[in-house]
Amino acid sequence: MDDLRIAAVVMRSVLGKTQDNLNRMKTWVGEVASQGADLVCFPELNLTGYSVRKIIRSVAEPIPGPSSRAVVEMARESGILILAGLVERDGEGRIFASHLVAGPEGLQGVYRKCHLSPFEQRLYCAGEAISVFRFKGGNFGIELCYDTHFPELSTLLALKEADILFCPHASPRGTPEQKQRSWLRHLTARAYDNGLFVVACNQTGTNGHGLQFPGLALVVNPSGEVIAERIGEKEGALFADLKAADLAHVRENKMRFFLPNRRPELYEGLVKPRTAG
Repeated sequence: MDDLRIAAVVMRSVLGKTQDNLNRMKTWVGEVASQGADLVCFPELNLTGYSVRKIIRSVAEPIPGPSSRAVVEMARESGILILAGLVERDGEGRIFASHLVAGPEGLQGVYRKCHLSPFEQRLYCAGEAISVFRFKGGNFGIELCYDTHFPELSTLLALKEADILFCPHASPRGTPEQKQRSWLRHLTARAYDNGLFVVACNQTGTNGHGLQFPGLALVVNPSGEVIAERIGEKEGALFADLKAADLAHVRENKMRFFLPNRRPELYEGLVKPRTAG
């Protein structure tokens, strides 16, 4: 991959105030573009807001739709790649927690959250595709919040040659410091085990319907080290320069890059459902 300057935005997203969320998002896109970002990542469902109540159905949109077209226009005006989230409604009326990949050339793809929490399963449908997107000579994948607790997903993305995992969150409750401790337990492991960068950002503040988010953004390098973080509930952008040399430092060292030494013939049990007891 080429050297890449990324921005991860901590943003408040009020449920049902999609236009307001879009307006604030546009301000952040302009801000990070002016500071040289090649790519900006926003939190999970930052456009529509997040909820596990039935009201979430009322804010769902098709893709393409009004919000996705607005994001594409932001990408065209700013000249950068934008990752942004919304509740997607398909032609059958099902809803998904989805994340857009929009560039100056148009909508490049959509990731639908594959792993749903027990509360989300009552309303949302799970995605079935594990996609890798190409940008600036490299590849990246997207995992949404609860997805990050499943190591197999990160490994599959790494095997598909992802160099970066973007992990937008809508993770409520707790203080920023508590959320940081939680993220450090598993996000650093995803980076270290798979030899790739991990970029994560969370919503902040109240969603206007009973949930409070503690903010937080961080970036982890392929050695599993945190190289940038933003702790606190104030909205803001975290910048990081992802260096090709840091990726090569791990992947060109036989003792630092573990994936080539996997033994998939031993892992048959991974695809079997867990039995009770």
